[in-house]
Amino acid sequence: MVEMDTSKEKKVREVMTRGVITVAHDTPVNEIVKILVRKDISGIAVTAPDNEAVGVISEMDIIKVMDKDWGSLTAEEVMSHFVRAIDPETTLRKAADTMKELNIHRLLVLSLSPAPGVPIGIISASDILRAIVK
Repeated sequence: MVEMDTSKEKKVREVMTRGVITVAHDTPVNEIVKILVRKDISGIAVTAPDNEAVGVISEMDIIKVMDKDWGSLTAEEVMSHFVRAIDPETTLRKAADTMKELNIHRLLVLSLSPAPGVPIGIISASDILRAIVK
């Protein structure tokens, strides 16, 4: 039982998925759907021209606009503007608490430097569970 408690103190950077797939804020939704399906992911970060994260699009965000023309809608129009993010030094326990408080399944991991606010990873609830059980 003791090892489970120490695994909760691991840092997000140790278990996050690196190389976040991002799309520009003006990417058409039909392109985003293809990326989600091709890469088998459930969410994607949206970036501004300076590469800073400005939003996130989940499968549910796209489901909500299913009856609209995906070719004319852009990432900016369907994304959640509130970027739920943490830094790579956060513990898994704190990341899990944040997910619980906000009732969400994933958090963007944003760099501290040299380019603060740039997405460097993503951590999901299942990543945390896998790390604790290992």
